[in-house]
Amino acid sequence: MPVLLPTSRSRGRSERARTRNPAPSGHAVVIAGGGPTGLMLAAELALAEVDVAVIERRASQELVGTRAGGLHARTIEILDQRGVADRFLREGQVTQLAGFAWTRLDISDLPTRHNYGLALRQSHIERLLAGWASELAVPIYRNSEVTGFAQDETGVDVMLSGGEALRASYLVGCDGGRSLVRKTAGVDFVGTDPTLSNLMAEVEMRDEPVWGLRHDALGFHGLSKTESGRVLAVVTEATLERTGEPGLHDLSEALVAVYGTDFGLHSPSWISRFTDAARQAASYRKGRVLLAGDAAHIHHSVGGQGLNTGVQDAVNLGWKLAQVVKGASPDSLLDTYHTERHPVAARVLRNTRAQIALLRRVDDGLRAAREIVSELLAMDAPRRSFGAMMSGLDIHYDLGEGHPLLGRRAPDLDVTIEGRRLRLFTLLHRARGVLLDFGKPGGIDVTPWADRVGYIAADTDGAWGLPCVGQVVAPGAVLVRPDGHVAWVGDQSQHGLSDALTRWFGPASG
Repeated sequence: MPVLLPTSRSRGRSERARTRNPAPSGHAVVIAGGGPTGLMLAAELALAEVDVAVIERRASQELVGTRAGGLHARTIEILDQRGVADRFLREGQVTQLAGFAWTRLDISDLPTRHNYGLALRQSHIERLLAGWASELAVPIYRNSEVTGFAQDETGVDVMLSGGEALRASYLVGCDGGRSLVRKTAGVDFVGTDPTLSNLMAEVEMRDEPVWGLRHDALGFHGLSKTESGRVLAVVTEATLERTGEPGLHDLSEALVAVYGTDFGLHSPSWISRFTDAARQAASYRKGRVLLAGDAAHIHHSVGGQGLNTGVQDAVNLGWKLAQVVKGASPDSLLDTYHTERHPVAARVLRNTRAQIALLRRVDDGLRAAREIVSELLAMDAPRRSFGAMMSGLDIHYDLGEGHPLLGRRAPDLDVTIEGRRLRLFTLLHRARGVLLDFGKPGGIDVTPWADRVGYIAADTDGAWGLPCVGQVVAPGAVLVRPDGHVAWVGDQSQHGLSDALTRWFGPASG
């Protein structure tokens, strides 16, 4: 069987990021929401040559306000798997981003090429993702929102704000924490109500502010300088009584309560209010409707895991949805999206709640608890464990018992293929499955799945190291899913390979 190495490519079409109304014929997949999750999912589907479109209410990708502030290591790995990580690395600042309850976690000794985070504002992340989606010829219908839908056995009729309707095989709600898609589908959003309220704003101040973080009886606060030289303010409000859109008076009052002055604040670019409400969709799938990102889970921003979890949702869902849309796999494959991703977000909600509990107020007991946690996280084993958790490097899907690699992301080893040295992640640029055979070339036959899975005979002398696991026995062969997770580990005996290929890539052809 010929070895198919990845090449750099786009779909060879001109840019089609549309601002006009969508065509009445519809699309195979319609995505509600053009934020990071929706854009990543659109790109994943486009790589699989699925007809996908994004519905976005904003007239442009311009984002008002400072939201997420960076990418964690696992998200950078995912972008590297698609060959676009450099675009983000060029614009961001590499830093040790992972942390737990204000305790910084150094992950520089974890086994990954990207043992760091990337400080990069969401506005830049979205712009880069939108540019990539445009290169892949994904239509983005702007100035439009999904206002309702009705699904039947063969598809979904999607109603839009301009009065138009689209027919889609599947609808994916990436439309945020107040998701209309989730509500219309009747999916419960289970969790806890807020216990604190934060204001965040970008403003100018007449007086020099007190820079840095502060922790007191009200909660946690911070004043820092933005890229433009303005002040980014985060402050905990004294009560939960105020809701809705905040104004300058709200921010002034909150600053005075903490600092005794508002530093002569004026000229806000934006002001937003967010809480520590923590909720998760009871199901990520309702028939032909799926949920991803904030539509599926919300939590406080401490730890910076929200955007990253959403992007990782998209990469788990994209190839599975493509398999189903193209008829290669039964739609039951989509159930594994919920099975694998729901526990991941549940753990994010859990560790976020724990961090907020430690940061909530200042009293002797909490101060002592924070000090003890900080001391524990200074020890190597807890630091590595929590660092891997907060950066997403330890995510492990339960694919059954067996080799430690099973269900974990494949390490980005250097591999030699026909005398050519490549990184393993390079083999995933096309978002296709890959069977890597480290034994006798041609010893494993995946011909019946050749249209979905690439076979590559390779050599490697690299160490198979996993975060939180350590060094593992080098496998004879591995089946790597398009999302980078290992679906089968074996040898020339091929025991269990046919079952794994059928489970993840559908029945054999021919």
